[in-house]
Amino acid sequence: MTQMNVVEISTPGGPEVLKSAIRDVPKPGHGQILIQVAAAGVNRPDALQRAGKYAPPPGASDLPGLECSGTVAAVGEGVTRWAVGDSVCALLPGGGYAEYVVTPADHALPVPAGLNMVQAAALCETYFTVYSNVFMRGGLKAGEVFLIHGGSSGIGTTAIQLAVKAGARVFVTAGSAEKCAKCVELGAERAINYKEEDFVAVMAEVTGGKGVDLILDMVGGSYIPRNVKALGLDGRLVQIAFLEAPVAELNFAQIMVKRLTVTGSTLRPQSDVAKAQIAQLLEENIWPMLTDGAIAPVMDSTYPLAQAADAHARMESSAHIGKIVLTV
Repeated sequence: MTQMNVVEISTPGGPEVLKSAIRDVPKPGHGQILIQVAAAGVNRPDALQRAGKYAPPPGASDLPGLECSGTVAAVGEGVTRWAVGDSVCALLPGGGYAEYVVTPADHALPVPAGLNMVQAAALCETYFTVYSNVFMRGGLKAGEVFLIHGGSSGIGTTAIQLAVKAGARVFVTAGSAEKCAKCVELGAERAINYKEEDFVAVMAEVTGGKGVDLILDMVGGSYIPRNVKALGLDGRLVQIAFLEAPVAELNFAQIMVKRLTVTGSTLRPQSDVAKAQIAQLLEENIWPMLTDGAIAPVMDSTYPLAQAADAHARMESSAHIGKIVLTV
């Protein structure tokens, strides 16, 4: 096989600019594996890249797609862990909307027993993001109060499950009764419909005025000063995206008085070594829970690769609960 079907971004724009095309099959370099893709996850950064707002890092494929599942089709020099035929799921620098993709071997993980390839394709981008931001950066501990904005998203549904397993008290915001119900089903103590309630007031009430220990936010904009208000002493705000805006006016006196930590990260630009470290921690701490069924990805819908535009339209409608996946 020297050529493959892909979906590429024909020009920056809406979902309709995603077009089927033929490309050469990439070759794995030193420390890389070539994966024959079974399924690929759809994520918000894919839509940002499609819109021309999130350029791939130097050397990465210009095709969208930051996670996949599949079978190892070839290994580059220096790769010892994986062999042709192994089933893997992997974090990708890009290129997942294709029949084949290359990625660093250290960014691949075994498909957890009991999960199918569609479920496995929904793991890496989300679990790498949640684990690194909630636990490594945010330092969530048992007994702490944790507020997740966008609780019904792929990130949100993952964060709820991992935080509950870690012994935290989990609260979320979501935009409908159905989404709120799903979050509670996953273990959230309370789901706040942001169209009907003010999360600052609710969190002050449920914590007896003490405030929140950790907030995971992907909204930004008007939420940023409200997050600072909702946090308690020594609270932490971790910002991972901006559905609203990256700019806000903020009174830093509140940060000083409450001794707050404001941080955040994006996954894709981090070094290969940093991503490999996250992969190792996931395999040690989280993959056993996936294998024994204690946690599982929440699946919304699947689309054939050629219908990637429909998958993007679904994601941008925000009607989905959990993960959207392309089948290859």
